[in-house]
Amino acid sequence: MRILIVEDDLMLGDGLQRGLKLMGHAVDWFRTGADADRAVAAMHYDAVVLDLGLPDDDGVSLLTRWRQKGCQTPVVVLTARDAVQCRIGGLDAGADDYLIKPVELDELAARLRAVTRRSAGMPEPVWRHGPLEYQPAARLALWHGKSVDLTSRESMLLELLLSHPSRVLTREFLRDKLYDWDKGSESNTLEVHIHHLRRKIHPGIVRTLRGAGYTLGPLDALESVPADTSSDSAPDSSTDSTTSPPTGDDA
Repeated sequence: MRILIVEDDLMLGDGLQRGLKLMGHAVDWFRTGADADRAVAAMHYDAVVLDLGLPDDDGVSLLTRWRQKGCQTPVVVLTARDAVQCRIGGLDAGADDYLIKPVELDELAARLRAVTRRSAGMPEPVWRHGPLEYQPAARLALWHGKSVDLTSRESMLLELLLSHPSRVLTREFLRDKLYDWDKGSESNTLEVHIHHLRRKIHPGIVRTLRGAGYTLGPLDALESVPADTSSDSAPDSSTDSTTSPPTGDDA
């Protein structure tokens, strides 16, 4: 999941960014409304964690502008404003959830998963695609009932494919979702992750559309018994250019 944190408090912002990164998410953190505006314009995030008391803007006003511009990214407000009218105002401005500081990181992560599931039209806690089962909360993949050992990036990639089952995902889109601006990626890293998903789950789990991108493999492609993939050749090392984004606070 690619997450944007908008929080001016140094300790809290740093803690949230570090904690969510340790959970396997790609996280960008900005401390002002102006930087957040530029980030939202440059990147399609899966979710935003938004403080309301920013030094240069009011979070409710910022959220209202995003919604007026057609931004449908799920937003979880995280604020010290606990009055009922403040909660009503934040939700009516377009927030998908409203949390009062302080908050446990595990609860925030669960709320982010919930709002992104609803946004993707997949509210169920278990996603299924033929003999594949995936539990986003636990990052657990089961193939024919047997656990599949996936890395954090491989799990994120599988989530993206499962949450966009009929959409062709370009290399640029996938790289934007898998890596925050501070980290970036090597030119062939995405292809390596796709290669590993095919080897660990099934060769047909990811379908390549030459010159377009990747999509979740059709169910009939998963019915065949895969050949031994232990000797598969290394993935293609074709390169793609990426756009240089604004610089955020590093953790």
